Amino acid sequence: MAKAIMIQGTMSNAGKSVIAAGLCRIFHQDGYRTAPFKSQNMALNSFITKEGLEMGRAQVMQAEAAGIEPSVEMNPILLKPTNDIGSQVIVNGEVLGTMNARDYFKMKKSLLPDVKKAYDHLAQQYDIIVIEGAGSPAEINLKEDDIVNMGMAKLVDAPVLLVGDIDRGGVFAQLYGTVELLEPEEKARIKGLIINKFRGDKTILDPGVAMLEDLTGIPVVGVAPYLQVSLEDEDSLSERLDGEKQVGLIDIAVIRVPRISNFTDFNVFESIEGVTVRYVKEPGELGHPDLIILPGTKNTMRDLLWMRQNGLEALILKAQKAGTAIFGVCGGYQMLGKSIADPDGVEEGGTVRGMGLLDTETIFEAEKARTRVEGCVLGTANGTQRDCAGEESYLARALTGKHLVGYEIHMGRTTYGENAHPFTEIEDTITGKCWQEGAWSKNVCGTYVHGIFDSEEIVTAVVQALAKKKGVADQLGSAVDFAAFKEQQYDLLAEGLRKHLDMERIYRIMGIK
Repeated sequence: MAKAIMIQGTMSNAGKSVIAAGLCRIFHQDGYRTAPFKSQNMALNSFITKEGLEMGRAQVMQAEAAGIEPSVEMNPILLKPTNDIGSQVIVNGEVLGTMNARDYFKMKKSLLPDVKKAYDHLAQQYDIIVIEGAGSPAEINLKEDDIVNMGMAKLVDAPVLLVGDIDRGGVFAQLYGTVELLEPEEKARIKGLIINKFRGDKTILDPGVAMLEDLTGIPVVGVAPYLQVSLEDEDSLSERLDGEKQVGLIDIAVIRVPRISNFTDFNVFESIEGVTVRYVKEPGELGHPDLIILPGTKNTMRDLLWMRQNGLEALILKAQKAGTAIFGVCGGYQMLGKSIADPDGVEEGGTVRGMGLLDTETIFEAEKARTRVEGCVLGTANGTQRDCAGEESYLARALTGKHLVGYEIHMGRTTYGENAHPFTEIEDTITGKCWQEGAWSKNVCGTYVHGIFDSEEIVTAVVQALAKKKGVADQLGSAVDFAAFKEQQYDLLAEGLRKHLDMERIYRIMGIK
């Protein structure tokens, strides 16, 4: 069986996912077959595996760092919040149902066999399993039925490294308080402490490190700096969603709806010199962007009404009339249509008026679409070539014929009206089924395909079309091979952590070397 190391944190966003990814990369570089694992993940950023199963993107990122294909066994339970008290529960990649928090807590221990089966299968294939916890192990109201922190560590007898975030302040209290709130047998599992996101002169920190080690009896195995690497973020606590950015040559505004999902779709734009991606949640923040993106959401109807009530919808409609490009992905695409109906109460029930920018209508159905796809952008309507030749349709025209690869995750079925132009023609890479999806009209495009911008061909066409319209095409940096860019970032992460973590001690903690 594989050796294990578990990364727990003093709080959400302490850096567990990144530390775990960095260790996955280091072990991979050192020649060990390594896999990530998180028994239960709560996030709206998800991914479809090659088998058509859904898992959290944090473990996808960690699998990439480990140089392996993502598998749903790396994240057997995924919770996707639909509102403040309930989540869609996904087990082994398939929807179990939507539950409120209390009902889920009552039944989650019954999922332990699924967790153990997934872990054991990975442990038979790999040398090292890097396990990630969730939130904090010291949530004393949740510890009794824990299956993701110390409960998971006990289940597989894993040693634990506890990570604290110094950037948010109070790191010594975080680490010491967490340790002291644990039961003696839980405390004994913590074999090392990590201070994460440090900026400045480490020698100033050294006296505190020594005192922390004396107080806890646990060694500090590293003080990791605030590393300047571009990696995917797990959830809505991501710093990239803050929105406070200086506008570049090309300004892309992503509407930060309350239940935003898969915002990782837009990370690729940040790798292009001269392009700014801002996440906007207030009308006063919108400004005059070159492209407005409506992202995916776990509650399309409620988030559309949120935009309608706070005034963002009116500003988007005004920007569209002025010629600004509008692009919707998944739930954002559904919003762009004429109506959204929910007869079975999948989200909110009833029917709401859409933004009316595309001649489409969406009906929510209980069965979720989950598939990997490949195809091309059409830019045509009713079989007639070059229907997007008009000046207003500069974005659809630039994308016509471009190859795309991605995946679909959605509950709705969208139908076309007489004036709707399908946006893509795609093939299910699992079944071979082909169909047309998405829609475009003038300067508005929408698609269900997540990951569409990861294609260098697609993202280059989008940015160049915006730059040409603005007259700055010759001043803009070129798009990068995003897969190669991510590989470079994983290597930079590993290099940074090697310098600041005691890897020899970490290997000894795992019983290796």
